[in-house]
Amino acid sequence: MTPRAELSRSFLQSNGLGHWQRRFLAGDASPRSYDRLNHQGKTLVLMDAPPERGEDVRPFVKMARHLRDLGLSAPEVLAADEENGFLVLEDLGDDLYARVLDQCADPAPLYRTALTALHILQKAPAPEGLPDHSPEFMASAAGLAVSWYARAVTGAPQDPAPLSKAMARAMAAHCTAAPVLVLRDCHAENLLWLPDRQGAARAGLLDFQMGSLGQPEYDVVSLLQDARRDVDPAFADAMIAEFAALRGADPDRTALACAVLGAQRNLRILGGFTRLSLHFGKPGYVRLIPRVWGHLQRCLARPELADLRDIAASLPPPDASALKRIEDLCGTCPDP
Repeated sequence: MTPRAELSRSFLQSNGLGHWQRRFLAGDASPRSYDRLNHQGKTLVLMDAPPERGEDVRPFVKMARHLRDLGLSAPEVLAADEENGFLVLEDLGDDLYARVLDQCADPAPLYRTALTALHILQKAPAPEGLPDHSPEFMASAAGLAVSWYARAVTGAPQDPAPLSKAMARAMAAHCTAAPVLVLRDCHAENLLWLPDRQGAARAGLLDFQMGSLGQPEYDVVSLLQDARRDVDPAFADAMIAEFAALRGADPDRTALACAVLGAQRNLRILGGFTRLSLHFGKPGYVRLIPRVWGHLQRCLARPELADLRDIAASLPPPDASALKRIEDLCGTCPDP
């Protein structure tokens, strides 16, 4: 038994759960992993977030408490070893939005519920001490499309500054709302459908530990420009209009802000998915790049983003040879 496994076993025993059956449930792009605990038909979830690999469960605990206080469906934290990175959580089940939608469910109730939950959390004061994902920070993050994706495809170092500066100009012009709580990774594989609950609580929230201050449309973009699944563009536009109505905001300005934030997010993801392959040896993310590229092109088609579009035109498209090059470099590149 590894030292980490021994720590988790001791944690469960100290909380009266040592005799519960345990099986792997899920992992993600981070070092975190999840096991389901089962005993006499009751289930719980064990989160394992190793601090020696940069994980910290305290933001998750803080955000879960905040979301639950708002009446939203974040999992209850039932036991915690914050020093060693273990949590026992309420089990919200297996009905991820992605699975429910794949069963041909009507998407409208699911997405409307998620948007209502976002509106509720944005109306409330954000928890203190959250990082501020300012326009400057986000513009710099967009440069990952150059420093990782373009560098990998072309084989030559690239300067991200022109793209980041154009992104900053676009955000300064069109993303000017007061900062609100942003979950940052709100998509169909981080939401659970809980139809037995009422109102916005039917959307179970997961993976919110990176919550920060940002623009109110950011999570809407995460939800509707999903890197892992196709969302009909006309349906996405309709949901954006409904979100604007929830907020009492101008629909055209909301749609434009979504395009700007979508461009930022998809540029960052282009670089981030490339880095996950090259640096962390996770090539599965490469197959998602063409969809991200499609989202980016739709965002950049807005006439107001001509400046950003002209600079982003230097990015190589993710054709078969580009994707193969990224795959061939899997696990070979240190940070630039």
